[in-house]
Amino acid sequence: MSLPEFFSDRVTAEIRQQMEGVMALTGQLARQRLTPDGEACVAGVTEAAETVLRVMSAGLDLKSVHSRGVSLDLEPVRLREVMDELQDRWQPRAAAGGVTLLVAYDGDPDAAAMTDRRRLLQVFDGFIGEAVAAQARGAVEATLRAHADDAGGIRLEGRVRGPRDTGWDDMNLDARIMSIEARLGLEVALGAMLARSILDGMEGELRKEANAGASDTVAFEIRLAPVAEPVDQSPTEDAGRAAHILVVDDNATNRMVAQSLVEMFDCTSEAAEDGEEAVEAARSGRFDLILMDIKMPRMDGVAATRAIRALGGPIAKTPIIALTANADPEDAEGYLAAGMNGVVEKPMKPEHLLQALQNALAPPDEAAAA
Repeated sequence: MSLPEFFSDRVTAEIRQQMEGVMALTGQLARQRLTPDGEACVAGVTEAAETVLRVMSAGLDLKSVHSRGVSLDLEPVRLREVMDELQDRWQPRAAAGGVTLLVAYDGDPDAAAMTDRRRLLQVFDGFIGEAVAAQARGAVEATLRAHADDAGGIRLEGRVRGPRDTGWDDMNLDARIMSIEARLGLEVALGAMLARSILDGMEGELRKEANAGASDTVAFEIRLAPVAEPVDQSPTEDAGRAAHILVVDDNATNRMVAQSLVEMFDCTSEAAEDGEEAVEAARSGRFDLILMDIKMPRMDGVAATRAIRALGGPIAKTPIIALTANADPEDAEGYLAAGMNGVVEKPMKPEHLLQALQNALAPPDEAAAA
């Protein structure tokens, strides 16, 4: 990696981390008693921070897809739940724009397939985002149909119905994306390009169908492998419930972000500002888990972890998870070798932190199986 690329990635990571800090702070403010004007200001700041994070995430993902290809993390996914999640994430944004969003699933309610849930959602996100942004009023419809094909697999057909786009057939992809950016903004254009790139990487097919009236339907098809066994995807958030967690970080914003996420998972927390404070706090034995930053003054996270492991007794067995922007495999191996139980990359994503908490707090037999 060249020096400009290194600093570009570091700047991007820093901006994302600070935006997540802004969202944590506005979340704290939103729980206070504010005037109507104050509530409107907090909501505006939150919306702006969320938009920045979405744009940056889409831009980074698009860069990765174009340079390395589409990476797929295949897992058993219940298809109906994909549409439920899609409705939950888009309904508020559509309503804010005066658009009615109709989401439907057509198929066996228990049907599951081997796919990448995040990538499938990103494909829908791109087409729904474009339709919602272009629809001044009225409705946008998103449907997913699942059918068994002749080869024993599952054929998915996704459809998004929105306002008519008369330039769709007359432009190449680059020209179309530039047109979307000019009319609907950068976020929509990034999502549209990412959706098409992912669809290509999944060997999907894309077409447009004209409807009666002033609407078009964008349809795509993807073929997936079936799941042999029934899929149990019941929520597992209770695995970390009631745990008391020590958050260790020398940056106040980072501490607040981590504590806000911990509270989101119904855990309680305390904070320490460096490794020395962490070791002293750990001596009390009142923590079920420690979230440990790596780079800190006085005593860094690796040294603090070794000191805690040297305390002996039950305290020395307290699960410790590294929080770091340096989560390369070589770095992660070093943290685990120092006695840590897991690594979560900064800026933290809630689902990554939740998974790490569940793994670290699971009973020994479940942890070994995982």
